[in-house]
Amino acid sequence: MLNVKIKNHLHLHFLVFIAGFTAILGELITITAIPLVWFRMLMASILICVYVKIAKVNIKISLKSIGRLSVAGVIIASHWITFFGAIDASNVSITLAMFSCGAFFASLIEPIIYKRGVIWYEILFGIIVVIGVFIITKSEIKYITGIILGISSAFLSSLFAVLNGRFLKEHSATVISFYEFLIGVVFVSIYILIFGSGFSTEFFNLSNSDFGYLFILASICTAYAFIAAVHVMKVISPYTVVLSYNMEPIYGVFMAVMLFPEKEHMSSNFYYGAIVIIITVLLNAIIKNIKLLRRKCI
Repeated sequence: MLNVKIKNHLHLHFLVFIAGFTAILGELITITAIPLVWFRMLMASILICVYVKIAKVNIKISLKSIGRLSVAGVIIASHWITFFGAIDASNVSITLAMFSCGAFFASLIEPIIYKRGVIWYEILFGIIVVIGVFIITKSEIKYITGIILGISSAFLSSLFAVLNGRFLKEHSATVISFYEFLIGVVFVSIYILIFGSGFSTEFFNLSNSDFGYLFILASICTAYAFIAAVHVMKVISPYTVVLSYNMEPIYGVFMAVMLFPEKEHMSSNFYYGAIVIIITVLLNAIIKNIKLLRRKCI
């Protein structure tokens, strides 16, 4: 029998694999980014509502908290729209390479949110990441729209993660996800009604494959992954969790190259730039979390 810690380590890497597989589903689903995110958040909201009912989770919170979670709901919806939009405009490899920049956006956002000083090595690593992005952009200029959307998605993801870090001190992952997804659905619905073509019959005309992929995306990659990640963090150290999730782009790009070899074949400069970004992100995670562990030992 596996002990609890080993089980949670295996669970963590399964969650990282799921995170990387999200981009693969984005490539497989044929509808565009905005309806994709609407269906994803709606399905995830329904599934979490069912879970709340079965598990009898208390979801009553103050209006002030609902207001804060509403902002986060709009941010996560915008993140997913730009993320899947980047895949539509380029491919999985470009999107995940740009998404790797998120750790350094967090390094800039955290000092503002938590009112702490900027750390010198984060600035240095940030400059190196910019160099990696420049190498990719120079060699893959035809994907410039996807690159811009991917960087935007990374920024929004980092902002969302930093804000959620504060919310987790007050509410459970289930409560947070419940309100964020519901508000996300409302936000995207308003956008579709004002700027889109509305909710026509064609909007709901999904192929069987799209419906199946969307259900996997909403259930396993969203509702389950959001709640399970918090459960894992109760047993495994933040160092291991952060370092493991930085492997998401590596898993995702590897799966993309295996599944879509023709579309995901990139120039050598792309891989040089991607390696620079990913190694820098991993080094940042290692240094940051070693310092965190040292503080705990003092």
